[in-house]
Amino acid sequence: MIGSSPMQYELRFQSLFDSRCGYAFPCDSRGRVDLNELSDRARIKYLFARAVVGRELAAPEVQPIGMRM
Repeated sequence: MIGSSPMQYELRFQSLFDSRCGYAFPCDSRGRVDLNELSDRARIKYLFARAVVGRELAAPEVQPIGMRM
C-alpha cells in the first residue's frame, strides 16, 4: 500500500483488580518487546509486569496501537 505506514503494536498487561490500570509497551506483531529500545524506567516496569502475571496482571495481549479495551 502506497503512502501507508506500517502497523504498530503494543503489548498490554491489564490489572486483575482494576480495569483502568495496567501497562503497555511497544512490540512487534508477535508481542516481542525490544528491551534495548526501552528506557531504563520502562524496562524495569516491563520486567515487573512479566513477573506478576497471574498475581496482579492478566496475561499480556498484543493490540494495534490506538485500540483500547
